[in-house]
Amino acid sequence: MRNKHIGLGLFSLLVYIFLLGPLLIISATSFEPGTVLKFPPSGFSLQWYQNIFKVELFPQTFKTSIVISLLGNLLALLLGVPAAYALSRFSFRGKDTLNAIFLSPVLIPGIVLGFTMLKYLIVVYHLPIYTGLLIGHTVIMLPFIIRVIGSSLSSFDFAIEEAALSLGAGPLRTFFKVVLPNIRSGIIAAVLIAFLESFNNVDISLFMTGPGISTLPIQMLTYVENYFDPTIAAISMLLMILTAVLMFVIERLMGLSYFTKR
Repeated sequence: MRNKHIGLGLFSLLVYIFLLGPLLIISATSFEPGTVLKFPPSGFSLQWYQNIFKVELFPQTFKTSIVISLLGNLLALLLGVPAAYALSRFSFRGKDTLNAIFLSPVLIPGIVLGFTMLKYLIVVYHLPIYTGLLIGHTVIMLPFIIRVIGSSLSSFDFAIEEAALSLGAGPLRTFFKVVLPNIRSGIIAAVLIAFLESFNNVDISLFMTGPGISTLPIQMLTYVENYFDPTIAAISMLLMILTAVLMFVIERLMGLSYFTKR
């Protein structure tokens, strides 16, 4: 039995090394003082973190990514909250089909989805690139909004809502005064997860960006094609810190067990 536990411990250690090793290597190489990405680094320098702000397109595309993620999040919330409520509250014909449609952007390969949006939104309907990019990011955020808020609603006692209705509150007032406050933590968690999905997205953005409009991940990809310095490692380090902070907030709000329900 003791040998079995030792074997499981060693296996778990190997898994952690496999998962965290690349992140640790990227973190170390971001402090390389030389002009070439190298591991282990030959010294310690913060010059490549400074270089992020010297390359004009990085702050510009960072702003675009933030705006697209926030606006897309707002649109996804306007669509996703009523959809999650209806799917959790009512039983009706075609409910499973509708739920599958809402979750399909997660199941369809990103390249296929991005090419389809490019063909129809930009080529066929001639939408502006910024509008098409916003629609694309809204679509990929919607499943996360519905899934997380739906998980939050699954633990909500709808008898409270019925009590409010029986006491004379209208449906809208009940929804905004009773239902939403009780799932507030779920909404915040959904917004944070959807934000991360949108901000780090590459496949949809690759097809939907165009001249003068790009997102930070696409600009990072373009930079790597032309330069081999540690600037991208420095950006990756900052993005890892941002992701870790947001995941910590999500865990404090709901706990990761919420996302394994249903």
